[in-house]
Amino acid sequence: MNHMTTMGIDPSRLSDIDLMRELRHLHRTRNETFLHGPDDALEHHTSRMSELEDEYLRRHPVRDVDPGRLREFARLR
Repeated sequence: MNHMTTMGIDPSRLSDIDLMRELRHLHRTRNETFLHGPDDALEHHTSRMSELEDEYLRRHPVRDVDPGRLREFARLR
């Protein structure tokens, strides 16, 4: 997949607030784009989401993982 930005600001140039806003928007629109968007829209959406998520992980390599989401915790339920 090509990760060159075709629309939008280079993720590395976004402030943390703008990066989070863009990620929230893409995650909110993902299902609709996946189910009903044309192929080019889905490809762009996927590429942009990957760019933004990669930038988030670059800035925050240690994420705040919810212990309830860990496999060991799920076994206890």
